[in-house]
Amino acid sequence: MTARALMFQGTGSDVGKSLMVAGLARAFADRGLRVRPFKPQNMSNNAAVTPDGGEIGRAQALQARAARVAPSVHMNPVLLKPQADTGAQVVVCGKVIGSAPAADYQEMKPALLRQVMESFARLRREADLVLVEGAGSASEVNLRRNDIANMGFARAAGVPVVIVADIERGGVVASLVGTKAVLDAADAAMIAGFIVNKFRGDPRLFDAGLDTIAKATGWLALGLVPFFPDAGLLPAEDALALDHPVRRRAGKIRIAVPVLPRISNFDDLDPLAAEPAVDLIHVKPDTALPGDAHLVILPGSKTTIPDLQVLRASGLEIDLRAHVRRGGLLLGLCGGYQMLGRTVADPDGVEGPPGTIDGLGLLDVETVLTGDKRLAPVAGATADGAPFNGYEMHIGVTKGPDRARPFAHLDGRGEEGARSPDGRVFGTYIHGLFADDAQRSAWLARLGAGPAAVAYEGLIESTLDRLAAHIAQHVDLDRLLSLSR
Repeated sequence: MTARALMFQGTGSDVGKSLMVAGLARAFADRGLRVRPFKPQNMSNNAAVTPDGGEIGRAQALQARAARVAPSVHMNPVLLKPQADTGAQVVVCGKVIGSAPAADYQEMKPALLRQVMESFARLRREADLVLVEGAGSASEVNLRRNDIANMGFARAAGVPVVIVADIERGGVVASLVGTKAVLDAADAAMIAGFIVNKFRGDPRLFDAGLDTIAKATGWLALGLVPFFPDAGLLPAEDALALDHPVRRRAGKIRIAVPVLPRISNFDDLDPLAAEPAVDLIHVKPDTALPGDAHLVILPGSKTTIPDLQVLRASGLEIDLRAHVRRGGLLLGLCGGYQMLGRTVADPDGVEGPPGTIDGLGLLDVETVLTGDKRLAPVAGATADGAPFNGYEMHIGVTKGPDRARPFAHLDGRGEEGARSPDGRVFGTYIHGLFADDAQRSAWLARLGAGPAAVAYEGLIESTLDRLAAHIAQHVDLDRLLSLSR
């Protein structure tokens, strides 16, 4: 039997589509349905490793968790990882097939649609309900030709659409009515209804707004969903989330994170942000690193050399050196680890123009970027004996004398990473370190803040439960099921 399906598109990016699908996946799974999330095309440098040996958008991995199933490459068959303002690395069914400028990628879409439809059909065979997430805005008619992410997919697959809009941005009536106005009539006919998300205040004051939208569009008003304050506890889909204000607290320790243009896998930091003892500070290149930070984390990057150039040009390199001289700790994750070394070489132009650049020189190692990408779950213990479970997702081989002081020992794989002779600078390719409560406790203890106060995996599960209940309270789930087909 083929599963029913329903697609959630948005009036724009970051309107809450990803969390809407995650919450609905948990709600319908709790009703006993076999639910699968699906996003035909995603653009994000926040990715997750799947058990079937590939990578997908972090949001789809969270949605799979919400549905209580293992993530699969078929849940996000096309993943675009931006490397520049006009181009991206193209990942198909979990594997990199190359890079393409934006204009060239448009011509690749017809061939990619075949893979998208194959992955979708595969999920439908194993599910009762497939919840599909669109990308960006449904009204991007300039990208409609060969579209595989929004209406192009909906039409090809015959999947009805619900439009999600964000009232927090303002102009929600115009954004929904305007979406209807610019769509081709056949595309607009695919839309069954709309949901207004992130509402604050008295919902009765927006009754007239819902009526106005419904009359102007002919779409069903399916729900007015209040703002969900715990959304920030869940991994974000892309770097747009980093533009939101960080919830500052008077934490016992301060951890600073330079946010460079092509930051990747920044969900590595979420478990630290959840700790009440931690004040996690995002530092943009145009601002100074706080002088009282206990730990600086240099996170992953999709393009190590260009981001290193930004770090250097902005003056953050000077701040990092001063931080280490003052006795502060510095941890480089993945691309951040590569930046800490003496040189980074990209002889084949894997991430950009071929070349070699001087690194920060805070670790005595050198990195050569290669075309082979390592994607694998890992487990082991850091040099202090603290255990961890995480994953690797990187290109490049790093060698040098400081690897004689490894960051960690991997089960079945030997030594990994590097430490400086004074024990202040660390580098590792391991992502997901801080999601492990034991590992996070060890870092907090090292910084003088005691053990972890949060059971992180339990926090994610309870937050998904609350999200599901929140959405179910304000959206008619039975009506959504009746609209799916």
